[in-house]
Amino acid sequence: MDYKHIRLEINNKIAVLTLDAPEVLNALSADMVTEISHGISETLKPDSGVRCLVMTGEGRAFCAGANLSARGQPTGMPPAGHVLETHYAPVMNKLRNLPFPFVTAVNGPSVGVGMSFAMMGDMVLASEDAYFLQAFANIGLVPDGGATYLLPRLIGWGRALELSMMAEKLPAKTALEWGLINRCVAAEDLMPEAMKIAEKFANGPKSLGLIRQAYWQSLENSFAEQIQVETNLQTQAGRTFDNQEGIAAFLEKRRAEFGRG
Repeated sequence: MDYKHIRLEINNKIAVLTLDAPEVLNALSADMVTEISHGISETLKPDSGVRCLVMTGEGRAFCAGANLSARGQPTGMPPAGHVLETHYAPVMNKLRNLPFPFVTAVNGPSVGVGMSFAMMGDMVLASEDAYFLQAFANIGLVPDGGATYLLPRLIGWGRALELSMMAEKLPAKTALEWGLINRCVAAEDLMPEAMKIAEKFANGPKSLGLIRQAYWQSLENSFAEQIQVETNLQTQAGRTFDNQEGIAAFLEKRRAEFGRG
């Protein structure tokens, strides 16, 4: 696929997916969401070698949400409910099921469903001038893209309702205090810091992907069910080269070299 609205770069086991429509603050059209989905699929191909995915935005915004001006156009957004089922749900499920770590680098406003993309990260970094906004109430809609699932689990019921019903900007520094994001850094440090984390993940063990699976499954499991999940995933991890290498490196008092098997 020839991308018009995103960029996908894969180097040294790291895929960087950049939302690339700065003229509309990376607001999402149906075509753009299709490209995002295709880009994610490219990272999942066995020959891609990808072991970490980073998502960021081009220009001064991460993502301004859905491109409302595109609705009704031939290649624009279908009606709200339909597009959730046909476009956003499949992409969000792809991100939820990634077999490797996912890092989001929020370089500016993260609005509406754009905020959902940001929250899907295992590590969420934001520049100090970024903000988050659940803008749906301002246009008579409800939060989507998994926001009503993610927000109460990340910041609690009360704050989730406040963000969604008041529809007010949440500055990155406050988002850090609330536990919505993991890092808040100067704008010029955002991508270097994100890539530093991505490099650590990309050169880490395959069990990082299993760890993210375990935590996602824990959100709906009972304690007994989660113990079984851990047992199953530990069995998988114990069969990997990375586990063998990690034990050998520990016994030999050297740095482990993961990812060779």
